[in-house]
Amino acid sequence: MIDQTVFNNKKAAYYTLGCKLNFAETSTIGKLLAEQGVRKVRPGEKADICVVNTCSVTELADKKCRQAIHRLVKQHPGAFVVVTGCYAQLKPGDVAKIKGVDVVLGAEQKGDLLQYLGDLHKHEEGEAFTTTTKDIRSFSPSCSRGDRTRFFLKVQDGCDYFCSYCTIPFARGRSRNGTIASMVKQAEEVAAGGGKEIVLTGVNIGDFGKSTGETFIDLIRALDEVEGIARYRISSIEPNLITDEAIDFVARSKRFAPHFHIPLQSGSDDVLKLMRRRYDTALFRHKIEKIKEIMPHAFIGVDVIVGTRGETDAYFEDARAFIESLDISQLHVFSYSERPGTQALKIDHVVDPKTKHARSQQLLDISDRKLHAFYEAHIGQKANVLFEQTRKGGMMHGFTENYIKVEIPYDHSLVNETRQVILEGWNEDKTALVVKIIE
Repeated sequence: MIDQTVFNNKKAAYYTLGCKLNFAETSTIGKLLAEQGVRKVRPGEKADICVVNTCSVTELADKKCRQAIHRLVKQHPGAFVVVTGCYAQLKPGDVAKIKGVDVVLGAEQKGDLLQYLGDLHKHEEGEAFTTTTKDIRSFSPSCSRGDRTRFFLKVQDGCDYFCSYCTIPFARGRSRNGTIASMVKQAEEVAAGGGKEIVLTGVNIGDFGKSTGETFIDLIRALDEVEGIARYRISSIEPNLITDEAIDFVARSKRFAPHFHIPLQSGSDDVLKLMRRRYDTALFRHKIEKIKEIMPHAFIGVDVIVGTRGETDAYFEDARAFIESLDISQLHVFSYSERPGTQALKIDHVVDPKTKHARSQQLLDISDRKLHAFYEAHIGQKANVLFEQTRKGGMMHGFTENYIKVEIPYDHSLVNETRQVILEGWNEDKTALVVKIIE
């Protein structure tokens, strides 16, 4: 039995690193604490509770996690510090040794947070209490609002793929999901609360249905029928799991945006084999061409890793040329980071940091050109924009269905509202398009 009085007048600070899934889960933790009367700390205040949700996709991510923990401990002396997420799951011993950390929660223990916080009054400084598990089986639902106007709906967790460079299956466990009925219910609750946009998140969302015998296409069909939601976005989905049937459905759907995020990781078939990816460049090209054939205006973001073990100069040139040839909108470029316990460490030929940086810059240059061309092609056209609440320098931003960022003078009445606009041209620093609302 939790002593509810320990939460009276308590303030909490939250810090999240990593993917959209982590942000969704942090928001759910915040909601859980808010239901106990714990409010979010305001600027300048000292928190009683600090929650750090960590990432461990690269060594740099690990470093940023450690820095964030040290910073929060320093900013909020005496606070009860909880560290959760992938870094906490993979390296709980390292996290527990950080001065000021009180509890380290593994991937399956987030739901037990209240129980540990219920012992606030018993806390004495010392090494953190650690609880993790190697057998991660449960699915914890999460649908929460981000800092913007959109909501993040966790539809799936875990991964069964075990790519040679990746530790996510060890951090997140095997693929699992909630039911379609539960997802629809959460979407209905978002609509009832005035939410207009939902992003479907997960570790490997195209694998939806592994634990319930359902399918991803059935999920998006069901969500498309929820009244009140203006649009859905599909977050990162594997090229071998975004079926032609799903692409066709998005093209004719009522609410799914023409916006795809598809990880390529390498444009070299030889490197894809070393990575143990489940597709080749021919399949990837087919998916891009299929999307563009029926949705020419679709935004396609692509993840790429440079400098993996085994990526020779010739293999990188194959990858660069392939990527250059694709009709995509933007690249998200990551430099390979060696992760303990992965099969990639057995591959010969290590790429030096200087070469990684140079290759990364080449791909970033390609990305800049493609994104600029994509925006340019839409100037003068009409689009529907959902405006967000953030005000910066007297301006507010929003996004079209196909993820073009727009800018307009701040008007509070536009927050979380969809308006038809004309995309007139670039803003001053060429980071967004200025628009005129069609009355």
